[in-house]
Amino acid sequence: MIMKQIRISIPVFTAWSCLLTLTVSAQVNNPFDYTGKKKVVCKNGAAVSAHPLASQAGVSMLKQGGNAVDAAIATQLALAVVFPGAGNLGGGGFMVIRLSGKKNITLDFRERAPGAATQNMYLDAQGNPIQGESLNGHRASGVPGSVAGIFAALKYARLPIRKLIQPAIDLAEHGFAITAAEAGNLNEAREDFKKYNTILPVFVKASGWKAGDTLIQKDLAKTLRGIRDRGAKGFYEGETARLIVEEMQRGKGLISYADLKNYSAKERAPMIFTYKKDYTVITMPLPSSGGILLPQMMRMVENRDLQADGFHSVKSIHLMTEVERLAFADRARYLGDPDFYKVPVKELISYPYLQKRMADFNPDSAGNSEKVKAGVIRESDETTHLDTYDKEGNAVSLTTTLNGWYGCKTVVGHAGFFLNNEMDDFSMKPGVPNMFGATGGEANAIRPGKRMLSSMTPTIVLKNDRPWLVVGTPGGTTIITSVFQTLVNIIDFKLSAEDAVNMPKFHHQWLPDVLYMENGFPDSVITGLHNMGYNTAQRQSIGRTEVIEISPSGTIEAVADGRGDDGAEGF
Repeated sequence: MIMKQIRISIPVFTAWSCLLTLTVSAQVNNPFDYTGKKKVVCKNGAAVSAHPLASQAGVSMLKQGGNAVDAAIATQLALAVVFPGAGNLGGGGFMVIRLSGKKNITLDFRERAPGAATQNMYLDAQGNPIQGESLNGHRASGVPGSVAGIFAALKYARLPIRKLIQPAIDLAEHGFAITAAEAGNLNEAREDFKKYNTILPVFVKASGWKAGDTLIQKDLAKTLRGIRDRGAKGFYEGETARLIVEEMQRGKGLISYADLKNYSAKERAPMIFTYKKDYTVITMPLPSSGGILLPQMMRMVENRDLQADGFHSVKSIHLMTEVERLAFADRARYLGDPDFYKVPVKELISYPYLQKRMADFNPDSAGNSEKVKAGVIRESDETTHLDTYDKEGNAVSLTTTLNGWYGCKTVVGHAGFFLNNEMDDFSMKPGVPNMFGATGGEANAIRPGKRMLSSMTPTIVLKNDRPWLVVGTPGGTTIITSVFQTLVNIIDFKLSAEDAVNMPKFHHQWLPDVLYMENGFPDSVITGLHNMGYNTAQRQSIGRTEVIEISPSGTIEAVADGRGDDGAEGF
């Protein structure tokens, strides 16, 4: 096995920590002295996620006879402990599964609007948005779906939940050493934690956090044990449900016992399309907007010779940016929860429609979002991602979210987990942008029980009818463009998975009419884009993409994004 080592190594040795290592060694390595890997090449199975300890938990299940679904569940549960800013029990997500028997499964466990939600709940008497109301505190949270998603996936796993959840319980009960990045994030959010919580959470430390500090989450461990012992009812009913509702009552939130008890994950028909005849792409359908925009964007560039244009050339960036602009204009007009709104899916991804959308493409100048509207159809941050793969050919691409970093900043008192702020992903008013600058209309308006539109785009690509790429990323609206660019980087530009993940990315979402570019593009490229009429802005980071690539010989290459503490594991 070949592995590329990275910087995460936090030695905090004590007699107690050495003893603890003996008790959890079957699940993860020493949680007080661990090293992440950015690249692993192996033969038997792999997991890649936002945190090395979570990836280790996933691979440990593969070593104990589990499949890729087992690994994904264990990784996700561990992320709820070691990556509190986005890993979660109090959020939701999407899962794409490819089983070795060639069955494709997509699970929707997106959050839902509480039964007491109303279309204008975040507007004042004059009809204007109330600043921060949909982002912070109890009223910003939708009904969590992550736990329901885990149990919806469990029927495709091999190992019992008792085994899959144990690494997370151990990490919560006994603690782990936090990284410098996590310490900085916790310190930065300290005042928000104090402001938006009725009971001060363990994430507030009087002296401030530093790298190597131990984070122990006893309340979260108790919640996890309830799920272990009672299944999904251990979260949506009983003690944990009582704690959630009591938290809502203290903070004037909306989630009720009925909202929790009536929540269920949905198994939906996957979005499947071909690209350049040789590749079959399996991704998430609505309410993932990525399931519409990804085939739109890839089909709009499918017949273009991107490789001849040159990787990161002004010409190729221009083409891909205009494709992104057109797709996001359609997103704002047409996309929402298909259980509540009729979305013209077939028309939006059809070749004739997309050819019409590209008819006004000018190879010499930037488009204008004031002039670019949705096509005419005659009918109607923070997130985290993981990939797993096993030697039998099972693959999982899983994205979950709290929406913003630490969600609504509210921790359920005595239960230990953050609630999401996904209500901001609804369109609170036509034309008013959400926290990611995305606009929407009636299709994504707030309705009780409705799932809000999402950008999460977990994706699996088949080559010769076998899994070839497993990919996904966090990043709000940049998720879709990051997945799009990663696939094009590998397929069209022939980049390695490692380069496809780590090379600078760019992003355009129609409104605002700005081309966001990561640091690292040459000045000549930025000048060339300016000369074409683009308004560019630099961004420190776009996404944290995870990729697993499987060669025809069966060699597995797992790549973790270099933008964060992400870690790849395999054996």
